Order: sequence, then C-alpha cells, then structure tokens
Amino acid sequence: MTGFLLRRLLYTLPIMVGVALVCFTLVHLAPGDPLVSVLPPDASVELQERLREIYGFNRSYPEQFGTWVWRALQGDLGMSIASGRPVADEVMRAVGNTLRLAVLATLIGFILGSLFGFVAGYFRNSWVDKAASLTSVLGVSVPHYWLGMVLVIVFSVLLNWMPPGGAGSTDWAWDWEHVRHMVLPAVTMSVIPMGIIARTVRALVAEILAQEFIVGLRAKGLTDVGIFLHVVKNAAPTALAVMGLQLGYLLGGSILIETVFSWPGTGFLLNSAIFQRDLPLLQGTILVLAMFFVVLNLLVDVVQTLLDPRIARA
Repeated sequence: MTGFLLRRLLYTLPIMVGVALVCFTLVHLAPGDPLVSVLPPDASVELQERLREIYGFNRSYPEQFGTWVWRALQGDLGMSIASGRPVADEVMRAVGNTLRLAVLATLIGFILGSLFGFVAGYFRNSWVDKAASLTSVLGVSVPHYWLGMVLVIVFSVLLNWMPPGGAGSTDWAWDWEHVRHMVLPAVTMSVIPMGIIARTVRALVAEILAQEFIVGLRAKGLTDVGIFLHVVKNAAPTALAVMGLQLGYLLGGSILIETVFSWPGTGFLLNSAIFQRDLPLLQGTILVLAMFFVVLNLLVDVVQTLLDPRIARA
C-alpha cells in the first residue's frame, strides 16, 4: 500500500507541472490586451509601460511563467487587474462557495443515481428498469442552464418558494436562510451526475448479478440482504470513482449554472475574469481548480484501493 501511494504521488507531480504550463499557455494565447480594463482610452505610452512593468507583462513568457509558478508555490497568485485585490483571497473565497454547492449537488446526484441504478439493475428489462433508465438519460441530455432557468421561473417567480439567486449574506452559515439559496442551483447541478451515476451503477449491478459467485451465494442459502451487501461491496469502487470525477467536473464546470443563479463561486469568478480580461485572476482560478481536480483524483484512487486491495496489487 505504501509503495502504491508513493507511485501515485510521483505520477501526480509531473501532472501538476503540466497543468500549470497548459494553464499559463492557453491564457496568454487568448487575443486582447490584459490592461485594457484599467487603462483609460487616452493613456500615455509611459503609463502603459509602467503598468506592464508592475504586472510583469514586459518580460518574456518563460520569465513570466517561472515567476508565476515560484510565487504560486508560496501562495501568491498575484493581484487582480480589475479589482486590485490579491487573487488568492478572491479565488479561495469563491472556491469555498463552489465547493459547498458542488458537494451538495454531488451527494444529491450520488444518492438518487445509486438508487435508480440499483433498482434498474435488480429489475433489469422490466418497466422499472425502463423508467429509471429514461430518467438517467433525461438527466444527462437536458441542458442544465435551461433547467436552471425553468426552476427559477417555477419555484421563484410563480411559487415564490426559493430565492432566484445569490448566496445570502456575506458571512456564510449552515442555516436555512443560507441553505435555501443553494437548493435550486444544487438540484440543477445534480442532474447530470445523477444520470451518469445511475447508468454506471445499473451496468455494474447487472454485470455483478450475472456472475457465478452470486449463484454460489444463493446456493449456500445466503439471504437477499447478504447478496445485496456483496453487490454493493463490488460496485462501490467504480461508483466512488465516478462520483469523484463528477465532483471534479462540477468544481470546474459550473460556470453556466453559477452565472444563471448569480452564485459567487469559481464559475461566476471565471466568467467575470474572462470578460474583464483579468489574466492574473483567470490564471489563478484555473490553476486552483485544476489542482483540486488532480488532488481529488489522487484521493479517489487511495479510497478505491482501501475498498478493493486488488487495485494496489495490480
């Protein structure tokens, strides 16, 4: 187990370096002047050069990349061009909001998806299987930003049950006043993970129930509850891996939903940084999200190995 962990850590280091390089390169390949949002139209050449020197844009790309990585390792992601505040502070505040929303959405999607998947797998080729499979297909197919707008119209405008957007007051607390702002965006975000997990669990359960060891367990007189526990144990590693990947996707791919609901997370922050051409904020947000995804994959691999030691031996 120790050797497996060391190998996975060694594999993670070059991935992180590659992620930082790709993040820096793609952001700088985008057209446009990053200082256009802060420079007045009649800015002098001296002022433009002075600002480029302050933000380091007058250096070569290798120098900028080396300086950026060195400062990032020390927790300094630079200063936002648009707001003038430290990028690390803005990103971490937004990451906290997105993480709360993504975890809640992933839990909803995992619980409902596992339920639909187990039901469809146990009653495969029946009307229950078809209904659960149809629900999972709809969850994957429906555009989530469109679903978010529909939920706002129904539950906020027509019924006035939930707030249409925002995150409540600035000081977050796990009370109903704040949680009610999470309900609609979390439900919207959970639809795609629910569909993917349901389809995955359904295929796993159907495959496990068709294996010979299940027949042997029934022949030994094991109860349905005992067989169900064996099915869960065998399906858990793969289902957990899918859930971890979906959590990573939600952390980095929630820009449309957070924009629809005006949720102050990383997606909303990315949207603002793109339109304002705020390179330090854009680079810092993408880098933090990418590192979260890499670390999350590492944690999923470790938990999978603890549940199924055969992975480490392989």
